Parts: sequence; structure tokens; C-alpha cells
Amino acid sequence: MNNNPQNIFTWQAPLRPFIKRSSTVIRFYIALAVLVSVILAFFGDRIILIPVWALLFIFYVFTVTPPQEITNKISRFGIVTSGNTIRWEDLSHFFFTQRFGYDILVLVTHAPYLHHFYLVIPNEEVKKIVAESLSSHILFQEHPQKTLTDKLIEWFSHLVPTEEFVTNSVSEQKHPPLSPSPQVVDPIASPLHQSLQYTQLPPSLTQSDLGQQGYQESQPESPDGSDRAIL
Repeated sequence: MNNNPQNIFTWQAPLRPFIKRSSTVIRFYIALAVLVSVILAFFGDRIILIPVWALLFIFYVFTVTPPQEITNKISRFGIVTSGNTIRWEDLSHFFFTQRFGYDILVLVTHAPYLHHFYLVIPNEEVKKIVAESLSSHILFQEHPQKTLTDKLIEWFSHLVPTEEFVTNSVSEQKHPPLSPSPQVVDPIASPLHQSLQYTQLPPSLTQSDLGQQGYQESQPESPDGSDRAIL
């Protein structure tokens, strides 16, 4: 229950976007770090190994450690988040973006500092209420101009593989797709076999009679109609 009449709207959300990764994704990044380390060690740049493994450690900490739930408030004087108040006079505009499947509210201060504050929006209902409440105080940008930091964060988020991508890649390596086996054509069921017609001999006609009949048909007839015997 909101007992402060100065608060317009209050919502709870994680401190940062969080996706729980399985051990498969962690092993993928460890293998990637080992590969990069071997390449750098081969070229003699061993000092660069320190930031590579430092980034891996930071990624591991953010992956296995879920963020805490915080309370964000929109008041008549500004926005209160994590115990800090951002006054309306200091804010220039706001916009929404997405990271790891979450809607993110981005608050931007006036120039020349242009500080960015990122607040997680849990669902569409909260997003609609927050947008209506902030629109009466600061400017809303539907297509904002992204800074270098925003571009780097967006580029890095695209490099992070999803759970489905890594799982499918591992399963394809363990179980490669089988090549289609050649089809065996049954000669009895083939159309060529079905088109052949077998003529059965009548029971009264023997094999010798058939041979004699074929012999007589092969003999030419004489001009006077009489048969000639060939000696």
C-alpha cells in the first residue's frame, strides 16, 4: 500500500536484466577463453591474457548471481530508484529498449553530461503506466540516438549465445545428421514388372506341339498352295 501521497506509481523489478545460464553456456565461454589465450600466447602477447580472464570472471559472476529486487517510484519531484532521486529538472528525455528479453527504461539527463539510467520494466502493463506518467514531465523518444556505450552493449548482447543455440550445436556434434539411405526398389512391385504380361499355355498344348507349330509357321508356302518338305 502506498502511504506517501507524493508517489504517483511504484513497481518492483530486478536491478538489472538477468538470464540464468546453464553449465553448457559457461563451458562454452571457458573453451572460448582458452582458445583465445592459446592464440595470444602463441603470438607472445601474454599481457592481454589478464583482461581476457577478467572478463570471463565478470561474466561468470553476473551469470550465476541473480540481481536483487528493488523498488522504483515515480513521484511528483522525480524518479526514485535504489534510494537515489533523479529530479525532473535534471532529465531530458526517456525511451525504451530491450535486453535479454526484458524491457528497459532508459532515462537521459541534459547535455553536456548525458547520463543514462537503466530501469527494468517487468511487464507490458507497467510499461504502459510508466510511459504515461513520464510523458507528462519529460520528452519521450520513440527512435532515440544511441550513444557509443549503447552500441557496444547492444553489440555485446548479440554475441551472447542463447541456451537453444548452444544446446543445438552440442547435440549436432554428438549426433551428426544421417545421410539418406538409398532406396531399394522391389523388382516385383516395380511398374516395369507390373506391365509384363505372362501368357499361360493351355493345358492341352504341350511343349512339343508348340515347337512343331512354330516350325510349321516358319516354313514358306509353295506357289501352288502345297507344302514342301525340306530334306
